[in-house]
Formats: sequence, C-alpha cells, structure tokens
Amino acid sequence: MGASEEKLGTAPLGRLMLSMGIPTLIAQLINLLYNIVDRIYIGQGVGREALTGVGLTLPVIMIVSAFSAFAGAGGAPLAAIALGQGKKEKAENIVGNVFTMLCGFSVMLMIVFYIVGKPFLYLVGASDSTYHFAGAYLNVYLIGTLFVQIVIGLNPFITAQGQSKIAMGSVLIGAVLNIILDPVFIFGFQMGVRGAALATVLSQCAGAVWVMRFMLSRKTSLRLKIQFLRPELKIIGSIMALGISPFIMQSTESLISVVMSSGLQKYGGDLYVGSLTILQSIMQLINTPIQGFTQGVQPILSYNFGAGNLERVKKVYRRIILMTTAFSFLLTSFAMLFPKLLARMFTQDKELIELLGRVAPVFLAGMLIFGIQMGCQTTFMGLGQAKISLFMALLRKVILLVPFALIFPIVTQDVMSIYFAECMADALAAIVCGSVFLLTIRKILQSGYA
Repeated sequence: MGASEEKLGTAPLGRLMLSMGIPTLIAQLINLLYNIVDRIYIGQGVGREALTGVGLTLPVIMIVSAFSAFAGAGGAPLAAIALGQGKKEKAENIVGNVFTMLCGFSVMLMIVFYIVGKPFLYLVGASDSTYHFAGAYLNVYLIGTLFVQIVIGLNPFITAQGQSKIAMGSVLIGAVLNIILDPVFIFGFQMGVRGAALATVLSQCAGAVWVMRFMLSRKTSLRLKIQFLRPELKIIGSIMALGISPFIMQSTESLISVVMSSGLQKYGGDLYVGSLTILQSIMQLINTPIQGFTQGVQPILSYNFGAGNLERVKKVYRRIILMTTAFSFLLTSFAMLFPKLLARMFTQDKELIELLGRVAPVFLAGMLIFGIQMGCQTTFMGLGQAKISLFMALLRKVILLVPFALIFPIVTQDVMSIYFAECMADALAAIVCGSVFLLTIRKILQSGYA
C-alpha cells in the first residue's frame, strides 16, 4: 500500500482534510472558470443575446459532465473502499472499466448532439435571435467531448489515492489556458462565441493530457492498465449503481434548464431567459467551492469505511456537514444582499441588472440551508449508499423542482413563481435529506460495506 493512500487512515484528521479538501476546492473553482469566463467575456464584449445563447448550451454541457460523473464519481468511492480493504487490483480494475465507459460515452454524446442539437436548443428556450450564438458555440464545444470525459471522469481517482494537488493541476492548466485564449480567439481573431468554445476545447485537451500522463505513470497507485480495459458487467453494474446519483444530480440540471427556460420564455421573454444564465452562474459560484472541498475529503470517508475505522468516519462526516451548512449560508447570504454586484460581472445591460436585483434573492433563498443536503449527500456517496443517494438526487430536481416550475406559473400566471419554485425545492430537499440522514446513519455504519 502506498504512503499517499495509507495517510487516509492515519494522518491527523484536521490537517488531512485541509490538505485534501483545499486543492480540490481550488480545482473546482478553477474548473468553473471554463464557463464563467466565457460568459463574462461574451456578455461584456459581444452582447446580451450572445450571453443568452451561450447560456442555452449549459444543459448540453451539464449532460456531458453528468456522464463523466456517472463513471468517475460512481467508480472512485468504490476504488477508495477497495484500497482501504487492501484490494489494489480490484481498485485498478474499476479504473480501467471507468475509462472504457468514458470513451464510449464520448462517442455517443457527440453523435447524439450533432444530430439533435438544433431542436434541443429551441426546446430549452432558444429564439431565432439567440439560436445563432447557441448553435455556433455548441458545434465547436462538442469536439472536445472526450477531453471533458477524461478530466472530470478520471480526476476523482487521483483524489481517491490522496493526490489532491495532482488532481488540481489538471484543472489549473486548463483554466489558465482558457483565460489566456478566450480574449485571443473572441476578440483578436474576431471569432466571437466560436472563439470562446475553441478556447475551452483546447484548454480541456491540455487538462486531459495531464491526467492521462499521471494515470499511466509509476507515480500513481491506481494505474490505468490495458488488461483492465475490457468491460466487466459486474464491475460496471456496481459503478452505475453508485454513479446514478451524481449522474441524476447533474443531468437533471439540464432538465431544469429546459423546464425553467421554456417557462421564462413563455411568461417573460428573452430578458428573463438571460437572467437564468446569470442566476445559474451565481448558484455555481456558491455550490462549487463547497462541492470541491467535499469531493476532496470524500476519499477519507470511503477509505476508513472500507478499513472498518468507524470512529474516524464519524469525525469526518460531522466536520463535513458543519462546514457545508455554514458556508452555504454565508455565501448565499452575500449573493442575496448584493445580486446587482454579481450581475455586473456578466453584463452591463441595465435592464437585465435591475431584473436580477429583484429575482436573485427569491431564486437563491433555499440555498441558505441547502448545505445540509450537500454534506449528507457526500456522506451517503462516500459510504457507498447507492439507493439513498439516488433518492436524494431525484428528490430535489425531479420530484420537487420540475413539478413546482411547471405548476406554479400555471396557477399564478406570474413569472416570479418560476424563481420561487427553485427556492422551495432547495429548502424542502435539504430538510428531507437531513432527516433521512439522522434516521439511517447508525444502521449504515453498523452494517458495513459488502
């Protein structure tokens, strides 16, 4: 067993959580810059319709990321548990099967969205004036699908062996390159939204090269080996059972964009659809650092659960839930108090800024307590609880938000009710998830991992 994963069970807990959580937090923030920087440059330099158009591609981007998480976030906890049990070959077999899944997903996603991209963009709220920008961005972005799959899908395995700084490097390289290339292609070569997409593709390619170089090197404890690339149905089944939760959490973001964008278009128009692009960006700014930290410390949960060190598991999840709850409340409070300040990052359009000043506090209010679900969901995933994780993933978006976003505006005939639907779904999901956690955690720890 390598020293990097052995420290998961022996190193001082506070220092270990910081050493693993902070690099992953930084990596997630940097990863967010891929799309945030695109929107800032486009909103400030190209215009409101271009910003709205690029925002309409977010559902596709979320679906691509969701398939990465399906394999990577589903396989990494299982690999970490296997390492804790001393089963390194099993862990490497999981890595190989995940890589095969990622390659298959890449081909499938490119074919599907090149065929149905145009009708899909109109479905999520594109108009004739905004489709031009959305289609131009998407057609270039899809070229880099494999790079996205590798970076997002394999990075959790780097973190799972205690190498958070290496995982951060892949994202850092891509994000810095993206920030440099965006103005060059958008303004220097006057490529507009196509330039933003091309900068993103090249940046993701650089990140993928970094990940593959490490996963094939002697430095990794979970090496990607040819003999483990052959699909094994039992392993893939286990990966899918646990990965379905993060998959639904991310892919349903796409569903929500469809429902909410179409509702905002119907009851408000392009201006309101444009507000959703910025609101989702602000919500990402709240969620991403929290999710990054929890992703970094999740391997500590999985490894110690596999090793049967339950007291250490309890200390970890208590600290995780406390941290996610506190930071979600603080970051959301800031966003609700200063929505126009955040809106000006993306646009100088006075009408859009004024609208965001009215709707952002309503849209974001449920996030004040949503950190409860983020902490509990991380624990369920880290302990390999596929069924509970799946229910919690379905609860917020599919069971609550979709019906709310469809029914509320029909009843009220008021576009503001669509923003209120997000608030209600987030708050109710957090309360239910916290309650289920309190009722089940003792049984989960007693039962162990089979």
